[in-house]
Amino acid sequence: MPEPRPLSTLLPPALFVVIWATGFIVARLVAPHIEPLTFMLVRYIGAGSVLAVFAVITGASWPRTGREVLSAVVSGILLHAAYLGGVFWAVRHGMPGGITSLIVGLQPIATAALVGPLLGEAVSLRRWSGVIIGLAGALLVILPKLGWQGGIPLPALMACLIAMLAITFGTIWQKRTGAGINLLTGTVVQYAAAFVITLPVAYATETMHITLSRDLVIGWLWAIFGLSIGAILLLLSLIRKGAVASVASLIYLVPPLAALMAWLAFGETLSGMQIIGMMIAAAGVAIANRG
Repeated sequence: MPEPRPLSTLLPPALFVVIWATGFIVARLVAPHIEPLTFMLVRYIGAGSVLAVFAVITGASWPRTGREVLSAVVSGILLHAAYLGGVFWAVRHGMPGGITSLIVGLQPIATAALVGPLLGEAVSLRRWSGVIIGLAGALLVILPKLGWQGGIPLPALMACLIAMLAITFGTIWQKRTGAGINLLTGTVVQYAAAFVITLPVAYATETMHITLSRDLVIGWLWAIFGLSIGAILLLLSLIRKGAVASVASLIYLVPPLAALMAWLAFGETLSGMQIIGMMIAAAGVAIANRG
């Protein structure tokens, strides 16, 4: 029988899930005041600047070789520009939030299927079982919110699929190439790359108008310090220390927790099926990450 895991190994995954789930709340909070890709740009600027200052103060080493810079640039494009930008863009352009969560929720399945051939990481039957159970629980949470009426715009669907594939390959790429790069400075390079990729797309497709408000400032500050610094550094650290398939399975806890947060913050209802789904998703993640 395996020994109980110490709190120091349980706390980072728990914090990651909680902070990552708040991203959906932030998206709803700032939506009336700023367009999605424009918000991504100001988020990259804020988070990258804070991390750069902190890296200089602490004397963190910067990527020195072309290979290290390329590794951070690719991670930034996949994890930030393509994934976050794709999800925000898809929701803004007609993709129902429930279906977006459903498609992005396929990421642990894709990751578990790819880590073997790409990383040589064995995915045990127990871990596969946890991934499948987690998916079932997440589906129970999402199904009541699926809105098929009126159809789904093809561009939004494609953006959502690209986002799911981007975070899948982004986590695998980070595990394969990012081990020797300082997390602080590497993340600064990631945000710089995401900014360069996102800027022309935002300029071509959005007005880039910003309406200053209390909600926008609160959402922006939390997006910088909570999501872009706290959650991203936790994610990169978890990828570096753990099996990619088990880290990916944590994503299953995000829709249930986001639904709970939306109930608390905005009064969105939770059905009995959703509550059961939350417990099943949590059980699946526990099985996938056991030991």
